[in-house]
Amino acid sequence: MDWIFWLILVIVLTIIEVATVNLLTIWFVISGIVALILSFFIEDVAIVSTIFAVLGIILLITTRPILKKYLPTQRERTNIDRVIGMKGIVTEEIKKNVIGEVKVDGKKWSAISNKKIEVDEEVIVDAIDGVKLIVRKGDK
Repeated sequence: MDWIFWLILVIVLTIIEVATVNLLTIWFVISGIVALILSFFIEDVAIVSTIFAVLGIILLITTRPILKKYLPTQRERTNIDRVIGMKGIVTEEIKKNVIGEVKVDGKKWSAISNKKIEVDEEVIVDAIDGVKLIVRKGDK
């Protein structure tokens, strides 16, 4: 009846992998399938469990870095990303590394810069950090 445990474990790990898509539990799904097959031939639970753990760790260490190298890691663009590269106007002075405010695309945003930027100066959005825009002085 040990095979039932391994079958349930494989199903649970598969559900976790599908839900997270982190390429973490997939290796233990594979080692769980091996343990499931071995449980029909080997009676000792300790041996089968050891094989499951060791094989899962070996697969994780050896194949995950290779697979991650070939899988796309580009983060999904959201609507907010469209402001990157846009020009805006400073509405509240931005001091060096101190949050100020800019108006970009008709909306006011918190913004930060590595240089002081005065009110009414033009800025260009370089990046987004959380809910703050990272800006630099624009060309007038």
